[in-house]
Amino acid sequence: MDALLADTAERIFRDHCDKALLDAAEAGAFPEALWDVLSETGLRQVGSAVSGTRLADLFGLLQVAGRHAAPLPLAETLLANRLCDVEGLATIATGGVAPWGRRADAVLHAETGRVVTDFDHAPGTNLAGEPRDRIVGGTETPADVNIAGLPELLALSRVALMSGALSRALELAIGYAMERHQFGRPLSKFQAIQHNLAVLAGETAAAQRAADGAIDALETPRFPDQVAAAKSRVGEAAGVAAEIAHQVHGAMGFTHEHTLHHFTRRLWAWRDEHGAESVWQARLGRRIAAGGADAVWEFLASAER
Repeated sequence: MDALLADTAERIFRDHCDKALLDAAEAGAFPEALWDVLSETGLRQVGSAVSGTRLADLFGLLQVAGRHAAPLPLAETLLANRLCDVEGLATIATGGVAPWGRRADAVLHAETGRVVTDFDHAPGTNLAGEPRDRIVGGTETPADVNIAGLPELLALSRVALMSGALSRALELAIGYAMERHQFGRPLSKFQAIQHNLAVLAGETAAAQRAADGAIDALETPRFPDQVAAAKSRVGEAAGVAAEIAHQVHGAMGFTHEHTLHHFTRRLWAWRDEHGAESVWQARLGRRIAAGGADAVWEFLASAER
């Protein structure tokens, strides 16, 4: 991701995504001020044809957003803006359910490519309290939308968001272990805590590498396989990392007053969205099995796959 773009996004999300904003969003309040800033700076157009940015920049922006648990349908808006020309806030519905459908001006249906406006919705949320609203009816707008590869792009959006959230969970755990004292010394001095933090750091690094590998493979023949591997690996890391982060924080980490849950609950929710790891592992397994035993090593070793 372009350094200037990354620094701008980091500063915006850091300034706006505090615990009060995250709590308000879970209560149903759309973060209008944050949305306005992203619109004014042009960040909501990253990855679109008119923005002068690459598709990889779109997912790099999502990694930054995940690190701050940005309470917006940013992945869906960025992908919708890339695929079709719509006014206002656009989101994408999968299985008829769209993030922040209640606030959207237009919805792209992932399975059909239909773009609808003037729709009704039935409110809902995911495990993290993020709005996931069922879209009902609507007026179809003329649109020529190529949705080929959209399931993989949506899966990669969750990979990118999770990799960002994992880095924040690691940061929170290290910070707490260094600040909190027991028996006259910081938690970070205890061998068991050090071991857990090392495992957490390893899972975070593995997830980051898997995400980066899938982003690097964008618009190449090996992209579907890289996404399958990344969604599987990052999903596994999310489960391990969330458990360790809460263990390190102890009882404090389970309270609503601490911000850790904003990240771990998102990890659990995003892990299942657009295919849990078992779905992508099965898909990757079928792909490898179809090539036969003699082709396994070539599949693993070749960067052109």
